[in-house]
Amino acid sequence: MNRTLFPEQTLFTEPDLRADPLHPLLTGVVDQLRAVVEWAREYLCEPHPDLGRKGPVCPFAQGSLDRDTFYLAVYRGDTVDEAELDEVLAVYRDWFRHLEPLAGPAAQFKTILLTLPDLPADLARQIVDRTQSRLKPDYTEQGLMLGEFHDGPPAKGGLWNAEFRPLHSPVPMLVVRHMVASDLPFLADDPVTLAGYLRRFAHNGPASLRRQVAMAAERHGLPVPEPTTDVVILHQTTNQGAR
Repeated sequence: MNRTLFPEQTLFTEPDLRADPLHPLLTGVVDQLRAVVEWAREYLCEPHPDLGRKGPVCPFAQGSLDRDTFYLAVYRGDTVDEAELDEVLAVYRDWFRHLEPLAGPAAQFKTILLTLPDLPADLARQIVDRTQSRLKPDYTEQGLMLGEFHDGPPAKGGLWNAEFRPLHSPVPMLVVRHMVASDLPFLADDPVTLAGYLRRFAHNGPASLRRQVAMAAERHGLPVPEPTTDVVILHQTTNQGAR
């Protein structure tokens, strides 16, 4: 069932893409959103020969689809005001924090994919990459990740094979999800994003990462926070290559 916060800001799940009648926001783009779901099932949920490790490209996609927490949103228009896009994303980001499940292992499977199906490909690549780079520090400050996907694909290599470009997608999108312990490699090169990671996983991550955490903190001159007894979302520590 779709969930609407404002008239132009609605979350859809896979069953909504088969509804009759379709939601007005899906008119003319429903096939593209169906292609996103198919991409998730056939690409993210499956192994890939270039990934560099066993298992699916994204360890969380199947769980998200199975739990019906794979939320699709649509931003229409063949041009984009980037300041407006930032504001739209902020609404979905804040909405994400209030969507069930709010805690426990199942929370890590929740994700919002904001698709930009009307944008010309060349413009979409620029907009998606710039927006992700601009907003990433703010999201990590809040314990969230903002991922960029388009047909470029984005230049970032996989964790296990730097030549592999895992962020290829059939529709340009920006993806909001929870930060997980295995995100360290995505955050360790920047003191701002690393600080967001340290607040959550300096002592709650897997033992196998603790040396890397300490080395990254030392490299940036950041203190490792004292252990906390605060309740945090329990995250899997499965190493991932396309999140």
